[in-house]
Amino acid sequence: MNKLSIRLLRADEIECRIGTISDKGLSLLLYKDARADMKILDETFGILGWRRTHQSIDGNLYCTIELWDESKHEWIAKQDVGTESYAEKEKGQASDSFKRACVSVGIGRELYSAPFVWVSAQKCNIQRRGDKFVCFDKFAVSHIMYNDDREIIGLTIINSDTGEVVYNGYKRTQKKTA
Repeated sequence: MNKLSIRLLRADEIECRIGTISDKGLSLLLYKDARADMKILDETFGILGWRRTHQSIDGNLYCTIELWDESKHEWIAKQDVGTESYAEKEKGQASDSFKRACVSVGIGRELYSAPFVWVSAQKCNIQRRGDKFVCFDKFAVSHIMYNDDREIIGLTIINSDTGEVVYNGYKRTQKKTA
């Protein structure tokens, strides 16, 4: 296991959801879903080279992911807790704990290097509903670039409804000095 490397997420494996919204625009958050995690675990460790279990501790649902280390001939475990979702309490908590445990083994950790993504109101359909703003547009990552440190250095997001680019950001990479 120690010679294996978890690959970086591809653009089509990254989801976007609205974080904050106002009459001026909205922010987008990047995340991955459990299906992407399972696919990467299968690709990296094989379908029999990993396993997951869930347990309740003090009313919180934890997921443990175990990866088979052939050189040590033992299972290596990583664990994290989940939070409830708005839709399905138990399923959401199980999925969230699994996704968080996957981050602990390296899947999607690069998303923590994502830039702040702001989409102006001119590039999306923001509506006022009573005292709050809503937007039902869907957004997708169309391109992503990483540096050697596994950090996001280039990101393009489109409005899936219109196909228009709503965010296109690139970070200059600096050489490290010792």
